[in-house]
Amino acid sequence: MKLSTTLLDVTPLRSNAPFRRLWIGRTLSGLGGQMSLVAVMFQVWQETQSPVWSGAVGLAQALPLVALGLFAGAVVDRVDRRRFSLLMTAGQVVCSLLLALQGFLAPLPPAGLLVLVAVQSCFVAGNGPATRSFLPLLLPPHQLAAGLALSRIAFQGALLLGPALGGVVAGTLGVGACYAIDALTFTAALYAVFRLPRMEPGGAGARPGVRGVLDGLAFLARTPVIRGALLTDLAATLLAMPVSLFPLANAEHFGGDPSTLGLFLTAVAVGGVAASLLSGTFTRLPRPGVVMLVSSAVWGVSLALFGAASDPWAGLAFLALAGAADTVSVVARGTVVQSHTPTELLGRVAAAEQIVGQAGPDLGNLRAGLVADATSGATALVSGGLLCLGAVVAVGVTTPELRGPQRVRPRPAAAPGGSPAPPAAKEAPTPLE
Repeated sequence: MKLSTTLLDVTPLRSNAPFRRLWIGRTLSGLGGQMSLVAVMFQVWQETQSPVWSGAVGLAQALPLVALGLFAGAVVDRVDRRRFSLLMTAGQVVCSLLLALQGFLAPLPPAGLLVLVAVQSCFVAGNGPATRSFLPLLLPPHQLAAGLALSRIAFQGALLLGPALGGVVAGTLGVGACYAIDALTFTAALYAVFRLPRMEPGGAGARPGVRGVLDGLAFLARTPVIRGALLTDLAATLLAMPVSLFPLANAEHFGGDPSTLGLFLTAVAVGGVAASLLSGTFTRLPRPGVVMLVSSAVWGVSLALFGAASDPWAGLAFLALAGAADTVSVVARGTVVQSHTPTELLGRVAAAEQIVGQAGPDLGNLRAGLVADATSGATALVSGGLLCLGAVVAVGVTTPELRGPQRVRPRPAAAPGGSPAPPAAKEAPTPLE
């Protein structure tokens, strides 16, 4: 295999200026967002010294995403996605500026700070489905997997660097500086969206209100390939999410040394980055559904082996393998879902992905903690990994559409150079539907 077909495919960055601007903007804003999250956690902890209040930060972020996601997706499918994303991004900028002002001038009480975080998350709930729908409209079908892999490595880079930078800035310049940097990075995202072509909904657009949401849910229910992809994601996160067990594993394997706790997340991240850098090995394969199923099964097996490992360094190696499998699964799943979603439903399907991606890990961590409390950490990890493997096999057996070659849904591509693209025509359903 040639090296050029093994490494990360950067063709979308070289050949597509709107995608390149969007990728740079989202990379910078993701980095600023991670810095801002560290600042919020630090500020809440300083005021309360309470892990309950610290945990409430995640709740303030998650609830709007879950509560508003599907309705936001229906709105995205009724309007020009570019203009809607501009409005949502501008709302996030305003919230970051308000966070910076209170950080520099008059710190809010914890409850007020969480309210502001929740308001910003409302804009995130709207912007998520819009930005997720950009890639299949900007990139030709054969570059979609490569574009998703590039988005994944940008996310992982922000996750690795953002918290560390946020901690340094908050400790030296104060939390206000973190929020200000976050607002500044959002301007890159705002510019990138501003330069996008028009992205009108296909066909007649979504029906208003609850009817539009129900139409989206009905599409998910009747489309086996997308339903199977989302169920696979739920199986991996709900049944085998290990993060809540890392402190316990650290206590068992490293004597509870706080300096080693970060090794667990780092191992997962290292595996994910390695898979992204070598993503050419799987983004060019013609059966992304099979890639998704196999990598999700590897995720489950790796975590079961991590739970059973007696040597701590072997356990970290299994976590790195799990991180690599997670990245492969995320990219392949995105390729499957976006390739088989009609233009007029991109927002609602993206919203469903966003909700599954938010709720699945949170519930999975809760499940792991409850099982570990009733049994042991090893039992929770091994049982979760094996349950994930069984669920993935069941999805693969009952969803033959995922095992077949990819049928790419035709859609109008955005015009190069940022010029407006014509409204999409309503596509006929494929045999997969």
